Amino acid sequence: MSKVVMMDAPGAASVMTVRNVEVGQPGPGQARVRHHAIGLNYIDIYQRSGVYPLPQYPAALGMEGSGVVEEVGAGVTHVKVGDRVAYAGQPPGAYCEVRNLPAQLLIKIPKTISFETGAAMMLKGMTVQYLFRRTANLQKGHTILFHAAAGGVGQIAMQWAKLMGVTAIGTVGSDEKIKVAKANGAAHVINYNKEDFAARVKEITNGRGVDVVYDAVGKSTWDKSLQCLRKYGLMVSFGNASGKVPPLDLSVLGGHLFLTRPSLMPYTASREELEMTANDLVKMVGSGKIKINIEQRFGLDEVVKAHESMEARKTTGCSILLP
Repeated sequence: MSKVVMMDAPGAASVMTVRNVEVGQPGPGQARVRHHAIGLNYIDIYQRSGVYPLPQYPAALGMEGSGVVEEVGAGVTHVKVGDRVAYAGQPPGAYCEVRNLPAQLLIKIPKTISFETGAAMMLKGMTVQYLFRRTANLQKGHTILFHAAAGGVGQIAMQWAKLMGVTAIGTVGSDEKIKVAKANGAAHVINYNKEDFAARVKEITNGRGVDVVYDAVGKSTWDKSLQCLRKYGLMVSFGNASGKVPPLDLSVLGGHLFLTRPSLMPYTASREELEMTANDLVKMVGSGKIKINIEQRFGLDEVVKAHESMEARKTTGCSILLP
C-alpha cells in the first residue's frame, strides 16, 4: 500500500485527501519508484483548481519527485533496480510514497545531488534551461526582465543568468524578497508593489528596454511587460499565477515584437530532448554552480497547507513534500 494524495473533483486546496492505494507491478515501459522527496510546483495548483483540467477523476496530483527504483517493467533498460532517480512530467501522481510511472521520464542523479534537491530541481530547473537555452537562446550581454525572481524558478534563473553573463532585472512582491533575488544573482530588483516596474526598467536600461521578458505571473503583469521590451524584443509568457492573459489583438505587438507561450512538456517530449535538457541541469547543480534553495518542507499529510501557502505567495525558493 502507498499513501497517495487524491481528489474527486477540482476545487480549493481542501479537495485533496490522503488515501491508501495498492501499487501493483510496473507494466511494460514502467518503473516503480519509492519517493524520498516530492516537488511542489504552481502547475499542481492549476491542475487541482481546474485551470488545467485533468482527464478523469478521482485524480492524483504532482509532477515531480525523486527516489530509488524498486522494480522495472519489460523493455526498460536505461534504469535498473537501486538507481537514484529524479523526474518531472506527465502523468500527474507524484504526491505519494510509491508509484509506477513511465520509465522514460526518469533521469539518474549522482550522489552529489541529494534526493531533496533532486525533487526540487527538475521541473523548475529544466524550465529555466529551455527558456534560456532554446526559447530565447540568450547570449552574454543580453538583458532580461524576470518576474517572481525570488520564487523557485526565479532563483534558479537569476543564478543561471549571471553565469551566462546576462543582466537580469527581477521583480518581487516585497522588500524581503529583494534580498533573496539579489543574493541569487539579480543585477537589479524591483518591488512591483512599490514601483512601476515598466518605468523602472526603462530607467535601468536608459530607455532601450530589455531583450526578453519572462512572465509566469500572467494577467496582472501582461500589459506593462510588453512596455518593457526593446524593438524586436521577445515576450515569453509561461505561467498564469495571477490569472490567464485575456485574448488579445495581435496589433499590440506593434509590428515588431515577438510573443511565445512555451511549456516544458513539448521541450522534453522525446527522450533525446529530455536528456539534453535534464543533463545540462544535472551538470550545473552537481558541480555546485547552481544551488537549489529549499525553503519549505511539508509532510505528505500537510499538502493542503502547502498549497494554501503557495497560493498566498507566502513561500520563497523551492518547496517539497516528504513522504
